[in-house]
Amino acid sequence: MESSSPDILLHCCCAPCAVGCVERLLAEGRRVTLFFSNCNIAPAAEYERRLDAVRQLADIYHLPLIEDVYDHDAWREAVRGLEKEPEKGERCPLCFVFSLARAAAAAEAHGIGGFTTSLTVSPHKNSRVIFAVARRFARFEEYDFKKRDGTRRSAELTRQYGFYRQKYCGCEFSFRAE
Repeated sequence: MESSSPDILLHCCCAPCAVGCVERLLAEGRRVTLFFSNCNIAPAAEYERRLDAVRQLADIYHLPLIEDVYDHDAWREAVRGLEKEPEKGERCPLCFVFSLARAAAAAEAHGIGGFTTSLTVSPHKNSRVIFAVARRFARFEEYDFKKRDGTRRSAELTRQYGFYRQKYCGCEFSFRAE
């Protein structure tokens, strides 16, 4: 869905993924608000490291940042029974629903016309799966940030700004798989 509003909320999984998305959205004339909502991330110290990097990103680009409440227990409940699923397995779509529902609620609460996610820039995430899940949210805008060399550009900007770059998606189940 394309929005007629220049305002867009960007669900940020991490600064390394979000930075290229921010650059692209700003180049398209969008007014970006960052939204950090990642209840899947464990341990809490990892969550804080990623949040600090997104705060840096917000400062660099002078963007507003909405920080969601970290509720790892609620996320664990949402994916209960799928703990042994491999990365990219059946747990991931439920994780996407969890985070995108929170992003949709934040966009609505803050009067932001549309929202999207930086998850689609990751080479480890299937954009088609994310879009299939996200279509249930009226304000979601499909941006496949991998396109137009987005992954490479995000990596380049991450090095330029010195953002913390994690080694796993965030959930303890993907960490164990590596």
